[in-house]
Amino acid sequence: MITEIAPARERESAAPQQPRKARRAWDEVPRWQIYLPLGIYLVFTLIPFYWILLFAFRPAGSTSLVPWPMTLDHFQKVWTERSFGVYFQNSVYVGVATLILTTVVALAGGYALARFEFRIKRAFMLALLCSQFVPGALLLVPLFQIFAKLQMINSLGSVIIAETVFQLPLSMILISGFIRNVPQSLEEAAWVDGCNRFAAFRIVVLPLLRPGLIAVGSFAFVHAWNHFLFALMFLSDQSKQTIPVGLNTLMGADSVDLGALAAGGIIAAVPVVIVFAFIQKWLITGFSAGAVKG
Repeated sequence: MITEIAPARERESAAPQQPRKARRAWDEVPRWQIYLPLGIYLVFTLIPFYWILLFAFRPAGSTSLVPWPMTLDHFQKVWTERSFGVYFQNSVYVGVATLILTTVVALAGGYALARFEFRIKRAFMLALLCSQFVPGALLLVPLFQIFAKLQMINSLGSVIIAETVFQLPLSMILISGFIRNVPQSLEEAAWVDGCNRFAAFRIVVLPLLRPGLIAVGSFAFVHAWNHFLFALMFLSDQSKQTIPVGLNTLMGADSVDLGALAAGGIIAAVPVVIVFAFIQKWLITGFSAGAVKG
């Protein structure tokens, strides 16, 4: 009887070890099975960028697949002859102004949504969410009529206001979610020390919101920098156009100057790449912290 129980116990103790071996074998995936699909995806992603660099730095009329000898004639052409210097300046002005307005207004609205309770709060949040499903093209006619009555057509201010209004719903939702992560007890402790609500917010809460503010501001800047529709509809003077509209002018009805178009695309992409290179960690932290259930 003893000899029969012992093997059974040995089989029971040995049984749980099989899933461990299988699990360990599953974890030891060959590296080429990971790197191969990632490498293929990387190649398909980088080929368009290389193609743009090729046309931008390759001399006109050349058919070489290597941009050598390199030339900057296309950049000089679009910057001086095609007025890209003016377009760049206008885009910077629109982007920075949209960033500041969106961040300030979204900060005030997000704080109200996170810290105060009122009757229509849920309906208001639902309206903010539903507004994200409305395409910007549907806003062109009412916004154009409003700006025409305010005599703001052909003014950069109209584009700034339109971009800010378009960015506010998502920005307020993100900021409110980020403020909810800050314990209200910190503000209450500042109130006990003699601070009013604004002082407590400025001293205690605002420094903790830096990742969220960077995320919202960068998102607003990039959207204003790349948006084509509002600038096309509200700005008629060439001296007030932005870079997306300027890129559209490089494409003619019968022919396209690929070298100038590629150079203009690089000029348009470099500021955005630089911004994301410096704020990448803050951007990821801000969006992950703000995207929480309220």
